[in-house]
Amino acid sequence: MTRLTRTRTRNLSSLQDEIDRVFDRFFPSRDQDQESSSPQAVWRPRMDLIETDEAYRLHLDMPGMSRDELTISYQDNELVISGERTSAQTDEDEEFVRVERSFGQFRRAFTLPRMVNAEDISATYDNGVLTVTVPKAEAVKPRQIEIQ
Repeated sequence: MTRLTRTRTRNLSSLQDEIDRVFDRFFPSRDQDQESSSPQAVWRPRMDLIETDEAYRLHLDMPGMSRDELTISYQDNELVISGERTSAQTDEDEEFVRVERSFGQFRRAFTLPRMVNAEDISATYDNGVLTVTVPKAEAVKPRQIEIQ
């Protein structure tokens, strides 16, 4: 007798997609609809978002890019990181056998809470990782209340 059982296989790509959806649900992006319909947005750098009592910190993987190829702007509670990674060129006697890296323009937009200190947003770029620090406003930082 043959027994039919249902199994569910998952690969890392589908798990990463689920994690991205969770991030997008809690930190919505105004350009999600534009990304899917725009022929220019051909890749999205992977991102980690960290929250501390003092700030939000975003880490974006952008290997092979220079800081001159990146643009960061903040307006109306929206932090936008964009740029373009150009494709590698081969010599005349070479040809690509397989290409797995993504190239082209990208744009990531994040709607931030209103209670951030926009004047002190800072960014660093080291070894292909862009780190953007968005400090929280004093009004939202946790504080200890003394009992009298």
